[in-house]
Amino acid sequence: MKKRLLAVALACVAIAVLGVLAFSPPGVSSSGEVTLTRQADGSMILADLGSEAPVLDVYEDFDCPVCKDMHSKVDATIRKLAQEGKVKVVFHTVTIFRDEPMRSNSIRAAAAARCVPEGSWLAFRDEVYAMQPAPHGVASGFTVEELTRAARKAGASVDACVTSQTYAQAHLTETAKIPLQGTPTVVLDGQMLGDEAFDPAALERLITGGVGVQV
Repeated sequence: MKKRLLAVALACVAIAVLGVLAFSPPGVSSSGEVTLTRQADGSMILADLGSEAPVLDVYEDFDCPVCKDMHSKVDATIRKLAQEGKVKVVFHTVTIFRDEPMRSNSIRAAAAARCVPEGSWLAFRDEVYAMQPAPHGVASGFTVEELTRAARKAGASVDACVTSQTYAQAHLTETAKIPLQGTPTVVLDGQMLGDEAFDPAALERLITGGVGVQV
């Protein structure tokens, strides 16, 4: 079941994200350069930061099966729209699980993702979802050995960083600041989305000309 953000907390988080981004008319790129940029909190922005495209915040846990399902259905559409300058995508990798082995699985994968440079991060994200431990709630996985291999496959040699889990505590510190009830949580310009976040056509309509669900 797809859980949701608390409405008030959601608005605060979305406004905070919007506040750090520069703006010009929706979908119109001022620089024409779409890049993937890592923020101080570990989030990744795929956008032309000089445009005023709508902002799509994606909160995901790499050990979450529903996140994997959403990724398989709409990630290509999200990336396409970002490359076209029609949306600014902010990927927030979080750890939502409290029980084991899910919690440790999630932390290892998220910490490893922070080691991977921007140029390889999206490919690494694909690799991580492809090897998500199953069955959920039972299987341990995302070992540091698996994660270093995934990083290398994505084009990044960051073995020491992944193995030492250098960013594990930083990841947990930032996750604690986000009042999530569950993942995936998708927010479009401050408005929380529901099932349309899993439908590429519906999601594209919302991004390019519609609005999300009012909260």
